[in-house]
Amino acid sequence: MRVGMIGTGAISHKHALAYKNIGFELVACTDINPEAGRKFAETYGGEFVPTYEELCKHSKVDYVEVCTFPDFRLQPIEIAAAHGKHIQVQKPISTNLETARKMIDVCKANKVVLGMVSQHRFDDATIFVKKAIDGGRLGKILQADAYVKWWRSAEYYSRPIKGSWAVEGGGALINQAVHQVDVLRYLCGDVAELFGFWQLGALHKIESEDVVCTLLKYASGATGVIQSSTAFWPGYSERIEIHGTKGTCVLTGDKLTAWDVQNDEGEPAPVEKEVMSGASDPMAIPLTPFERQFTDFAEACRKGVDPLVSGEEGYKALEIVLSVYESCKTGQKIRLSA
Repeated sequence: MRVGMIGTGAISHKHALAYKNIGFELVACTDINPEAGRKFAETYGGEFVPTYEELCKHSKVDYVEVCTFPDFRLQPIEIAAAHGKHIQVQKPISTNLETARKMIDVCKANKVVLGMVSQHRFDDATIFVKKAIDGGRLGKILQADAYVKWWRSAEYYSRPIKGSWAVEGGGALINQAVHQVDVLRYLCGDVAELFGFWQLGALHKIESEDVVCTLLKYASGATGVIQSSTAFWPGYSERIEIHGTKGTCVLTGDKLTAWDVQNDEGEPAPVEKEVMSGASDPMAIPLTPFERQFTDFAEACRKGVDPLVSGEEGYKALEIVLSVYESCKTGQKIRLSA
């Protein structure tokens, strides 16, 4: 597959390395900072093009990857889709549901594939736990929680757009913990109701939340908690804890770190202790899950079907995040759409 990349910031370097490992060709890139874009092209190959409009129409590009801030999604999608290019966007899918729905509709109307990067679905631990839950090894799920108690420095938030509502859509929940929101929903099903509390700029000089706590009720009847922060020094590996009637599992970082299940049978659990996490360094994350997701997306493009993390899946994760924000603002319990 031949990829065109819009935005050449930090995460794009991880993506470029993953593409190289799986044999995809990065044929073109663009960036609002031409110097950074040209340097990126020199490092990873391909040509630098001056504008995103040109990249979206590029004759050699099979799909466009959008690695920009989340307020810039629909603009390139409308052009790329009109020119028959598939599109994959960085998380979160957007800053609001209206734009996210337009993105999905535009891609559907032009018969191109839309995906969102949520690489933790492709961790060995997540793959194992998904299969185990679907196979009933944990029994009925009673509780499913996510704890993302991370640290980001003052320098990380030094640009005014960081942690802003307009550009990033919020703070710790939408930008850091959205991965765990997606994985929780993927493993344990839709959220039916939630209630949240937040602290706006508790430590950092930002307008959005750097501490937020949410109580969940899943459609299945299970309950849960999401805690997310970028204010907890020195930063701790994110955890997902799932408790069923037959036992418990814990995913820490990119690994399964606990599997305590009564009378368990089946494939041995791949329990490990050494984990990789972006708890204090956003780039301290493995490449393999990206490689797997990009391979899955490319296969979906070839077949004209939805990838594992489709635009609709990105929409549902965003719906949970924005419902938490609405609850925090209003002090009310929020019921999510079915």
